[in-house]
Amino acid sequence: MTKTLIPITTRDELPKSTSVVIIGGGIIGISAALTLAERNIPVVLLEKGHIAGEQSSRNLGWIRKTSRHANDVPLAIAADTLWDHMPGRIGDDVGYKQAGIMFLAKTAEQMALHESWLKSVGALELDSKLLSPQAIDKLVPGGKADWKGGIYTPSDGRGEPALATSAMAKAAIEKGATLVQGCAVRMLTTAAGNVSGVVTERGEIQCDQALLAGGAWSRRFLGNHGVSLPTLPVVASVLRTKPIEGPTDIAVGGPDFSFRKHQEGGFIIMQRGKVDAPLTLDHLKIGMKFTQQLCVGRDALNISFGKEFFRDLKTVRRWHGDKHTPFEHTRVQEPKVNHGLLKDAMHNTINAWPIFKNAEIEESWAGLIDVTPDSTPVIDHIQTIPGLTVATGFSGHGFGTGPAAGQLAADIILNENPIVDPSPYRFDRF
Repeated sequence: MTKTLIPITTRDELPKSTSVVIIGGGIIGISAALTLAERNIPVVLLEKGHIAGEQSSRNLGWIRKTSRHANDVPLAIAADTLWDHMPGRIGDDVGYKQAGIMFLAKTAEQMALHESWLKSVGALELDSKLLSPQAIDKLVPGGKADWKGGIYTPSDGRGEPALATSAMAKAAIEKGATLVQGCAVRMLTTAAGNVSGVVTERGEIQCDQALLAGGAWSRRFLGNHGVSLPTLPVVASVLRTKPIEGPTDIAVGGPDFSFRKHQEGGFIIMQRGKVDAPLTLDHLKIGMKFTQQLCVGRDALNISFGKEFFRDLKTVRRWHGDKHTPFEHTRVQEPKVNHGLLKDAMHNTINAWPIFKNAEIEESWAGLIDVTPDSTPVIDHIQTIPGLTVATGFSGHGFGTGPAAGQLAADIILNENPIVDPSPYRFDRF
């Protein structure tokens, strides 16, 4: 089943020139385009498929600070404010609700991880707090599982991915940004070593600067320019139920399931303890950079070797601007849904909260996530290609921080005072 998505109408013709070209129409690129348009900077955003066609509409919709790396939390705090103000800013609903997020621990070891995280962010004065089993029962009644405890952040929230990016895109257009769908960017052009434009399948656009916000496609795009971005793909399968009476408005993450209320009355559910990790050539090329992640999270990876490897092997990695590219061959990634994992997710959710036993599935989908070695994105200039900024590698956390991450990318492009300290997102940390 394909993820339901609200379409938007964009232009077909390309301008000959602009100040900034944004490559990629996910929430990061759209947020950057909106920010630049509000600052009266001419900007053209190009999307090879359709706006929010991939992970920006396929994620869980969680907007959280809980369990983020401490140096990534300031961006999440800034995003909270932007999400809260978004309806007034764009004049449209994004489904944002500050309903809280709770993570549960089944074992003492899992509880110790929550305690350690809370200590790591102690200086940030968050409203996060540890929970006893009794407190969990009070906040999320009707449970049957035996929890050691949990951690809860009332100021965390949720948005609706199928709504948010499209609504922001419409606002960006109204504020002067040019958006073009179905137009793949093949490569950059340079003059005297600096970015001077981009070559698309429909021709070239001259520009002063470019922002690459291509999600899981960014590594391949940069590789054609001799830049190695260390990201590897994983696939998450998700389902949405038909409207049911649920136990809480709080988003809940257990060790092997998660659920959160959808604004249409159902619940978004996934097997939080497993994602698919189909092997690709990149696993052989850069896999050693992910050794620490693999040691910690091996049990969460459903590693497989099969068709994806050979499909990736046959996909070209170098090309010229006059050649057909992988971005035109695959407009939108449609990973295969792992119904086995979704069955596990429902089983585990029902065991924990039996109220879900009568839930019916409305839709299911899968999304491709680009993961960096430290699960933190890159939002930075590429020093070897002056004029190119990247905002990618969000490792499954991009929706929640999307408005702030896009604004940070715009700040970096314009050399303006950044919304948060950008140093945790340096490209050269790898």
